[in-house]
Amino acid sequence: MKMGLQLYTLRDELAKDFIRTLTQVAKIGYQGVEFAGYGGFSAGELKAVLDQLQLTSLGSHVSVERLESALDEEIQFNQIIGSKYIVCPGLPAEMRNSEKKAKEVIELFKDCGKRLAESGIQFCYHNHSFEFEQNVEDQFLFDYLFKVIPEKEMQIELDVCWVQHAGFHSLDYMKKYEGRIPLLHIKDIVHAGTERAETVELGNGEMELLPIIDAAAKMDVQWLIVEQDECSNPPLESVETSFQWLKNNVEQYNLQHSRRVK
Repeated sequence: MKMGLQLYTLRDELAKDFIRTLTQVAKIGYQGVEFAGYGGFSAGELKAVLDQLQLTSLGSHVSVERLESALDEEIQFNQIIGSKYIVCPGLPAEMRNSEKKAKEVIELFKDCGKRLAESGIQFCYHNHSFEFEQNVEDQFLFDYLFKVIPEKEMQIELDVCWVQHAGFHSLDYMKKYEGRIPLLHIKDIVHAGTERAETVELGNGEMELLPIIDAAAKMDVQWLIVEQDECSNPPLESVETSFQWLKNNVEQYNLQHSRRVK
């Protein structure tokens, strides 16, 4: 498993100095980044920076609006920067407030999945907690989406924090969709399930993260992606703290696994 960072966590720093912030991410040790906007750079300019910093573009979060209106542009951009994944980061309320709307979104997602697959990019969907609160045909919206859309057309970027916030066990959903989760947003939270829920650095919250890492390794998850929606500490400090925690525990897992294999 590789370790990446969702750059939304550093949105304020990126707005001030995009390249300097990417440089600091690389110095921390992250192997890849997941974009949530491109800083106004062309694909060629961004690719040159990534190559210089030895960072992989693991993928990009692309809004529903962009999927509808500018998918070809997003495909071309992400092909140039080397992304293997394009991820819908969620659905605005007006696109999920009825079964009719949800089914319209499904047709959009099917079309996106097919077009992206033809371009060599995998389409994924990233959950929040509302997908486990809204129903379509007596199923959670989350389960309905992945039931009616073929696996090849849409895979899962599972956000374990929001699964728990919705009142469910992340491991249960990982096992349910084993083989369909190439990307995992790994984050920590305090007071999950309440309005006062707050994301914190890895290891500082309520999530039982070690079993999640163990399960992710066994399920062939490709990227563990750090994301912290809001940071009470300086964001660059937070992502470094989370990286060190994750690196130490992934290395420990690898060591224990190698001993078992021997």
